[in-house]
Amino acid sequence: MEEKKTTEKRKPTIIDALIPMGFLVGMLSLAVYLFGDDASWGPNQIALTFSSLIAAFIGLKNKYTWEEMSSGVAKSINQALPAIFILLAVGALIGTWVMSGTVTTMIYYGLKILNPNIFFPTVVIVTAIISASIGSSWTTVGTIGVGLIGIAHGMGMSMPMTAGAIISGAYFGDKLSPLSDTTNLAPAVAGSNLYAHIKHMIWTTIPAIIITLVIFTFLGLNATAAGDLSIKQQTLLDIENSFNTSLWLLIPILVVIVLAVLKARPFPTILAGAVAGGIFAVIFQQEQVAQFINRPELSAPMQMLAGVWKSMYTGFETSTGSATIDELVNRGGMNSMLEVIWLILSALMFGGVMEETGLLNRLLLALLKLVRGTGSLIATTIFTGIATNVVASDQYMAIVLPGRMFRLEYEKRNLAAENLSRALEDSGTLTSALIPWNTCGAYMSGTLGVATTAYLPFAFFNYISPVISIIFGFTGFTIKKIDKTK
Repeated sequence: MEEKKTTEKRKPTIIDALIPMGFLVGMLSLAVYLFGDDASWGPNQIALTFSSLIAAFIGLKNKYTWEEMSSGVAKSINQALPAIFILLAVGALIGTWVMSGTVTTMIYYGLKILNPNIFFPTVVIVTAIISASIGSSWTTVGTIGVGLIGIAHGMGMSMPMTAGAIISGAYFGDKLSPLSDTTNLAPAVAGSNLYAHIKHMIWTTIPAIIITLVIFTFLGLNATAAGDLSIKQQTLLDIENSFNTSLWLLIPILVVIVLAVLKARPFPTILAGAVAGGIFAVIFQQEQVAQFINRPELSAPMQMLAGVWKSMYTGFETSTGSATIDELVNRGGMNSMLEVIWLILSALMFGGVMEETGLLNRLLLALLKLVRGTGSLIATTIFTGIATNVVASDQYMAIVLPGRMFRLEYEKRNLAAENLSRALEDSGTLTSALIPWNTCGAYMSGTLGVATTAYLPFAFFNYISPVISIIFGFTGFTIKKIDKTK
């Protein structure tokens, strides 16, 4: 009996739960104050590590062991391993695509076709179509998104605005695609039907994307001065002088899109795209590959193999004589994703300790007490999804935990499960890209080369959609009741 007493866990208090959160917010704010946009490349990791330690000490106070908390951290990291491997694959893909000329070809033809005045809304539409077709915002950003960022650079357009447009379109398509994992997960957790869920989401998603397009159209009309034609023409000339360009070099993009449509797993799909980029580098950019590897003692075939191999782990590097082109193509490689992975692991450590010790659940229960009517229930669901994204650093947890927690409450209030699944997507899925230490925010920032805090104000779709969902909750518009006749 005595042994049972000593091992019995104490229920965490709301103060217990708020202490590590308050410490984290304070440390992250200090990191941003001291280091600005560089906060995500080391300072935030330190903040998350020490916040994890604070949470662990509270866990020890409540009779949790180090072994139990370590197990919780391992479980949290294990859930994110697929995302980490995808990040490494994207690093390899960017490395071979810039070396092969696939990226510069996208930039070259994009500069010829696109007008600065319609650039931003076009970016939203293109990424939305691709993402809806393949069901993945990550793959869309890691492929088409990389080219669009390059086009924006070549036009002299704003990088943060472009990243915001890419992410807005990518998440619109991801959210409405039946191929998307989160679009399938949300109704599964809430207990609704997939297609009923998608149909119900249209009510918040379409107004949000229309408002987003209007805003980006307005921004585009005012971007003429920034979209300097002399920069555009010089970039085109520099590409012609530095790389071979051909429509054939767009085939690696098609490889990724076709495999994604065929529902191949993201990791092998992106690696296949990286290999395709390497093959096309050997065919079209032999001089660039030879200069990059700089191993004249090797035979020509071995130089090509070594060049492709190296680009996958270090990224591509060249000196073309054009600062603009060098900035566009000197990037990629698995190495480039290691700081992003460090950020993700640090965040998942914090989330794992918070969940294992019951501190996260205590925060969620406190939010549930705020519920009074339908409007406050939906608003609380959305804020809970956002809070889980912040604390647990994972969009899947931000869907599963609130979904599991609020499901019975929706049933008690005679609200159809589609209301819950829509709120889960509008919060858990969409806001994940807006948090620097979340797996999604870290991925978007690392892939596009734009800090999360820089593109956040321009990812209009990602925060307009939750706002519309909350408004509909309080007005009752589109809120569906359970049909008891069925």
